[in-house]
Amino acid sequence: MSSGSTAISVVIPAYNEETVIGGLLENLAALAPDEVVVADGSSTDRTVEIAARYAQVLHLRACRATQMNEGARASSGNVLLFLHADVRLGPGALETVRECMRDADIVGGNFDIRYEGDDRVARAFTRINRWRRRFGIFYGDSGIFCRREVFEALRGYRPWPVLEDYDFACRLRSAGKLALLDEPIWVSNRRWRQGGVFPTLWSWFWIQGLYLAGVSPQRLAALYRDPPDRSAGNIMVGARGPIMR
Repeated sequence: MSSGSTAISVVIPAYNEETVIGGLLENLAALAPDEVVVADGSSTDRTVEIAARYAQVLHLRACRATQMNEGARASSGNVLLFLHADVRLGPGALETVRECMRDADIVGGNFDIRYEGDDRVARAFTRINRWRRRFGIFYGDSGIFCRREVFEALRGYRPWPVLEDYDFACRLRSAGKLALLDEPIWVSNRRWRQGGVFPTLWSWFWIQGLYLAGVSPQRLAALYRDPPDRSAGNIMVGARGPIMR
């Protein structure tokens, strides 16, 4: 661990991420975090093999909330940074986190999402995320970080099948001052590349709206896995296979 006052432990939940996780881990190696933990959810591809070259690997069941909680438990840094496997950080990201966490009032924060590509779709999705962020709405792909003691006081992520990151972000916001950094986090465009632009965009608002209307995360997960037929007037979410949670 670093001898400095701020030691950052990066926790990466993963499930069948062989195509992207090596890129993230190489990106992190250049940034020299104090610790990297990959919390694998029983991947059936080469995710574990690739991750083991760069990080401590935990072998867990596929529940993203549990994976992040166990990854945090296995780490030792006083600042926790949770990253999805398909993101990249800018060269000054970790130093910016260290700098902002010198302010004792800050409990955590996140990065400014930039989607891969220079096309209209990527720019539109980036603008949408910035708009949501202005209202305090953000998710795990934005690179949520927080003080360990705050994470433990909040009892980590609730073991929900969906929206566990949004729920944690809301509770983190209630715990104190957040640092919404201008530092970019680059996010893969695979979600809409694989599921379609409009189904992906609509699913963001549809799932969020149903949750705010009182639909349980368990019911939302069932809808996400097996969405109703859009031809019947409903929305196709575009999920494929089990949700990695």
